[in-house]
Amino acid sequence: MADTPILHGYYRSSASYRVRAVLNLKGLGYADAFHHLRKGEQRAPGYLALNPQGLLPALETEGDVLTQSLAICEYLDEVYPTPPLLPADPVARAKVRAFALAIACDIHPVQNLKVLARLRALGLDEAQVSLWAATTIEDGLDACDALIAGGRGPYCFGDTVTLADVFLVPQLYNARRFGVALRWPRLVAAEAACLAMPAFRAAAPDAQPDAE
Repeated sequence: MADTPILHGYYRSSASYRVRAVLNLKGLGYADAFHHLRKGEQRAPGYLALNPQGLLPALETEGDVLTQSLAICEYLDEVYPTPPLLPADPVARAKVRAFALAIACDIHPVQNLKVLARLRALGLDEAQVSLWAATTIEDGLDACDALIAGGRGPYCFGDTVTLADVFLVPQLYNARRFGVALRWPRLVAAEAACLAMPAFRAAAPDAQPDAE
């Protein structure tokens, strides 16, 4: 990268966690710009000028701004292909993408802060909100577990880390936050293999300068 990229994120943002992991796996340096989600800093005019969606993360790089974690991760994998995070085989690559999308599109959006705040506004109490999040996560992880059933190797799709693992690890972090009992040995084993790597440990929420 010609200039040091700037990652706009928040320590507990699972989407930011994904991008941090990829940057670390690629050995790329970056600067942090923190936006406290619970304080609504992602809706400040200055940030909305960068990302009109008001979502995290955003990556300033090469004079441009990239948004949406999967798009950012795939960009980084294309521009910095070592180590590759998508398989060379088209079918295998599609399966990894499908797993990542199952988390990014089907689990995460319906248990994020915006949705939980809307549920509270509709009159649900905290127990009901937590149950909503936990049930959503459980249903989604049941499907993710089925997607990798019968696979071999320490990671989701074999012997090397892929974007499937990059998306899984933050989602299991979220699952624990909502008190979900992790009943998926294959997913938990893949997470453990990832967390044995310095790149994932350095990307973890509690390792971030803005952690509370």
